[in-house]
Amino acid sequence: MKKILITGGAGFIGSHLVKHFAEKYQEYIIVNIDSLTYASNYEIIKYLESYNNYSFYKLDITDTNSINSLFQKYNFDTVINLAAESHVDNSILKPDIFAETNILGTINLLNIAREVWSSSGIKGKVFYQISTDEVYGTLGDIGSFDEESRYSPRSPYSASKASADHFVKAYSHTFKMPVLISNCSNNFGPNQHKEKLIPKVVSCLINKNKIPLYGDGSNIRDWLYVGDHIEAIDTILHNGKIGESYNIGGGNELSNLNLVKEIIKIFNLNDLVLNINDYVDFVEDRKGHDYRYSVDYSKLKSQLNWQPKANFSLTLKKTINWYKNN
Repeated sequence: MKKILITGGAGFIGSHLVKHFAEKYQEYIIVNIDSLTYASNYEIIKYLESYNNYSFYKLDITDTNSINSLFQKYNFDTVINLAAESHVDNSILKPDIFAETNILGTINLLNIAREVWSSSGIKGKVFYQISTDEVYGTLGDIGSFDEESRYSPRSPYSASKASADHFVKAYSHTFKMPVLISNCSNNFGPNQHKEKLIPKVVSCLINKNKIPLYGDGSNIRDWLYVGDHIEAIDTILHNGKIGESYNIGGGNELSNLNLVKEIIKIFNLNDLVLNINDYVDFVEDRKGHDYRYSVDYSKLKSQLNWQPKANFSLTLKKTINWYKNN
C-alpha cells in the first residue's frame, strides 16, 4: 500500500491527479496539501473527502513544522510535487514569490523527506518532481527538446523550476535520494485558471470581449491534454527508472494565433469567413517571450510504452464546453 503526498493538489494539474489516484487506487493513502492560492479550485474535488483513502490539508510547502508533522503521521513513501507558482506573466512582476515557493518550497520538501527516509530506509521511496518544458528555453522553427537538452530558462518562472529540478538532481547525486522528474509541455483541459491562454480566450468569447494576444501570435506551443499528462505521471511513478527524467508531450504544435482561430471556429460554427481582427487585439509582446516549445517524448514511448491518446480537436471542444458550463 502506497502512502502518497501530493502537493499542489488543488491546482489545475494537481486536482486531476488527486482525483485519478484517489479513484483508481483505493488501496493507496492519498494526502493532498495546497495553500489554496488564487489559482486553486478545491471545490471541484471536495467530494473526495468522503473517500476513506483521501485527506486534505491547507498547507504551504514552505511550512516546515506542519509538513514534518504530516510525514510523522503518515510515513509517506511517495512525494509528488506539483506545488508551484506557474504563470510567466506573474513571475515577471514578482519573481521573488516564485523563488520562495518553487525553489525554497521544493528544498524544504526534499529536506524533510530525506530526514524521515534516512531513518526508515529509502527502499520503495520516491520523490517525484513535476516540471515543465520551459526549463529548456526556446527553439527555432525545427527540432525538439529531449531529456539530454541543456537547461536554458529564460523567464523568472522557468528559472525557478529549473533551479528546483537541479536541487532534486543534486539530492539524488549527493544524498542518494530516490527521485524522478518529468517535464511536460503546455497542458489544457477543464478546471484551468482563467489567466491561462485557452480559458482566457473562451472567457473573452463568452463575454464578447476582444482576445488580447501577444505580439503577432506566431509563438508556438505543444499542447498536451491534462488527462494524457495524468496517465503519463501514473506510468512514470509505477514503472519509471529511479534517477531518470522523462519528457511528456502532446504532439500538437500550434501557433497561439492558430489556436485562437481553432477556438473561435468551434464557437462560431456557422461563420464561413473568419476576420481575425474582429476577435483579436494584438498587444505588446511579453518580455522575453519564448518563440517555440516542442517536446520529444520518444524515451517515454520506447521505454515505458506511453504516448498521448487524446484527439486534440475533440478534447479542445470538450474543454470549451466545460468552460461554457462552469
